[in-house]
Amino acid sequence: MSTFRQYYGFSLVFTIICLALGAWYGWSSTGSLGGTLSMLWIIAVLSVLEISLSFDNAVVNASVLKGMDKVWQRRFLTWGIAFAVFGMRVVFPLAIVAIAAGLGPVETIDLSLNDPAEYERIVSSAHVGIAGFGGAFLAMVGLKFFFDPNKDIHWIRRIEEWLSKFAALPAAEIAILLLVIWGISSTLPDAEALTFVIAGILGLVTFIAVEGINTILELHEEKQRLAGAVVKSGLGGFLYLNVLDASFSFDGVIGAFALSNNMIVIALGLSIGAMFVRSMTIHLVEKGTLAQYRFLENGAFWAIIALGGIMLFSARFHIPETITGLIGAILIGLSLWWSVRFNKRNPDAPDLNPHG
Repeated sequence: MSTFRQYYGFSLVFTIICLALGAWYGWSSTGSLGGTLSMLWIIAVLSVLEISLSFDNAVVNASVLKGMDKVWQRRFLTWGIAFAVFGMRVVFPLAIVAIAAGLGPVETIDLSLNDPAEYERIVSSAHVGIAGFGGAFLAMVGLKFFFDPNKDIHWIRRIEEWLSKFAALPAAEIAILLLVIWGISSTLPDAEALTFVIAGILGLVTFIAVEGINTILELHEEKQRLAGAVVKSGLGGFLYLNVLDASFSFDGVIGAFALSNNMIVIALGLSIGAMFVRSMTIHLVEKGTLAQYRFLENGAFWAIIALGGIMLFSARFHIPETITGLIGAILIGLSLWWSVRFNKRNPDAPDLNPHG
């Protein structure tokens, strides 16, 4: 119980505050107990949906954070969560509407509060572009993990060993992703196809740019180490994690409109979920869970590939959020179970860094 309080106490307090704000807003806007309870129920469901969709996000965050300096870990877990909660759950949908409808900030906020149906319509109309960008970025994150010739811990052994060997072909993962983007775009109307391709390419370029910045910073840090300097930078990882968080948030923000088109209700529900993802990330990093359960990280990256693929194909097909959440949960659950089974069969095996 003390461990739960240590890692999740703040998230529980944050949840109580958000529910209290939801109750106040519900009573102010509906004036009835039934309307208030209905709004609180939607906020609760949205928070659970966000947590279920984002557990793989927490595992991947932890895998990157464990290699970062403590200072930059704290910066991500404070500034990064502010960006994730406020930027992606509030500002991002408003920015979509402002750009799509050519409105100013004040008019956009007024539209979200006074005409939520139109607000939802405009946000949903941007789904093709969001699916292309977010899906491409997430797919590259997952593929990059498996297309690694130095990766030596394999969960789905035959497939992962093959992908690791196939990584000897330069940029193979980029070629695969571009073919998938082209294939999906060929099934879309011309205007949507162009939007999807451009967004997908931008998602790919963003991934390459963030990776490039990270590589440059790592080379600079290595030079400092060789010169005997103390290195405390983690800017590359910080940028990478924030873009990754944003990509994970896309489907949750869009999917939330299936339950409500009220901006305040969506922001409160998703923010609760985002805060618990932060708590799970801290728990995983500080407890060294990724080292204890060697296949957990593999399962998370398979879940990312699945989520990236679902986002890409959602430009053409409607895929319920339940399926998205279940696939991620099943993959991570199986990898966790496989790790426990391995530990029981090999009690003397040392904890390993699962990142290969």
